[in-house]
Amino acid sequence: MSRAGGDGTTALERAGAETVKRAVELDLASRFQESLVCYQEGIDLLLQVVKGTKDEAKKQRYRQKISEYMTRAEDIKKHIEKEKQDGKYHKQIKIEENATGFGYEKLFQEYLTEIVSEVWVEDPYIRNVHQLYNFLRFCEMLVKGPCKVRTIHLLTSYDEGNGRNQQTSGLEEIKQSLRNHGITLNVAFSSSIHDREIRFNNGWMIKIGRGLDYFKKPQGRFSIGYCDFDLRPCHETTVDVFHTKHTKKM
Repeated sequence: MSRAGGDGTTALERAGAETVKRAVELDLASRFQESLVCYQEGIDLLLQVVKGTKDEAKKQRYRQKISEYMTRAEDIKKHIEKEKQDGKYHKQIKIEENATGFGYEKLFQEYLTEIVSEVWVEDPYIRNVHQLYNFLRFCEMLVKGPCKVRTIHLLTSYDEGNGRNQQTSGLEEIKQSLRNHGITLNVAFSSSIHDREIRFNNGWMIKIGRGLDYFKKPQGRFSIGYCDFDLRPCHETTVDVFHTKHTKKM
């Protein structure tokens, strides 16, 4: 970052001020999780200003501001934690058409803490080959950790066409492979399932409008994004994240 100015902190001051301004805007809009991130980033930038400036008056002014922002950030953290405990926490992520950078790790890793040992997946469209691969990649993420998953419950629907044998054999192969990693996969089928949600036994619940199938078809088998989902363009969809103390079982 460029540091123009008498004591080399002008660019940092500008960036810090803009970040804190954004934090306040998000705070006023009740977008607390995003606001907290901006407060934390802004505080870090302003601390660098204090460290880099020789102007004692400026140092004192920024220390006062930083103290105020830290107090507000701590209040927001407590508010978010209370919402989690009360089962009222809600965060929404909007994935735009053709957006990239939304692989499964991007969406889920934040919530896959070490205490996660059981996962519930409700998705009616784990049917076609590419959807089976989506589920497999989700399972691979769980295997890699840092969580210690031991049981995965999948509720989906049967393929209504000629692909039922392929669907059931594919899920059976995934089940056997997971067993080699000490994980049990329980599969159930429902003809009335419509909702798409993923729940972890640490209280987190993620609802994706398109379920796990929000990636676009790659241009070819040897095109960028075929293997790495972070590089794969997405369909437009919405992700809603909730937290509750009680995780229902299927």
